[in-house]
Amino acid sequence: MDTSPIIKLAVPKGSLEEATIDLFARAGWKIRKHRRNYFPDINDAEISLSLCRAQEIGGYVSAGVVDVGITGWDWLNEHGHGDKVEHVADIVYSKSSNRPCRWVLAVADDSPYKTPADLAGRRIATELQDVSRRYFAGMGVEVEVFYSWGATEAKVVGGLADGIVEVTETGSTIRAHGLRIIDEVMLSFPVIIANRTAWQNPDKRAKIEQMNLLLQGALRAESLVALKMNAPTARLGAILQMLPSLNSPTVAPLRDAAWLSVETVVQSEVVRDLIPRLRGAGAEGIIEYGINKVI
Repeated sequence: MDTSPIIKLAVPKGSLEEATIDLFARAGWKIRKHRRNYFPDINDAEISLSLCRAQEIGGYVSAGVVDVGITGWDWLNEHGHGDKVEHVADIVYSKSSNRPCRWVLAVADDSPYKTPADLAGRRIATELQDVSRRYFAGMGVEVEVFYSWGATEAKVVGGLADGIVEVTETGSTIRAHGLRIIDEVMLSFPVIIANRTAWQNPDKRAKIEQMNLLLQGALRAESLVALKMNAPTARLGAILQMLPSLNSPTVAPLRDAAWLSVETVVQSEVVRDLIPRLRGAGAEGIIEYGINKVI
């Protein structure tokens, strides 16, 4: 039996690394890293895995060095690879949440700049140079855009730039550096991309689609929990009215006809208020448990 890899996969190294490894684990793939090794083990003989900087992955996929990769929408736009690869799916997560991140235009909190136009003729520091240039050009504002190799927030504080274009999830780090956001340049989130030749190969495509299906299911399950309970038959209607569900709660008879078993999936954020209400309506033996995937 042939056990050689079907696909070569690149996942992001750096800020998204641990979140990506955790997501794959919940989808069913265990990734085991080695110290200073860019080629971790994965518990799937059909996948050959590489850890790469997100900025590089679009180029590797476009050139066919790897078949499929997870990278940022921002870096696809920055390096012009978006129209050279197959965009399989958006896969919205970040290092600390399931929300997109934002590239924002920020200035010193005590500066006079209120709008992007106020920065005409000024210096802007960023890692996202091309996107930033297109952003300002689209508004007819001429600025000097300089590449920042890191510590971008400090460029304004130190007087090296008048504004920055920087990525943020909540804006708290930007505010902590004494900066003020004056506009949003773009939203970004991870995307699954495939080499176009690989995408036309039925075996590779099937494997990529399997990976996408299970990763999306793992993401969907993050905000959900399952509830199971015994409900008095006489109070079933009232209890069902309390239960949101993906489709419809599962109701099954028990040995004692006066009781029924009810099971459903709900948003985890509603559980703390929902369980006391269910208990008050007569439900007993209420069990809450986590789920790995919802397909």
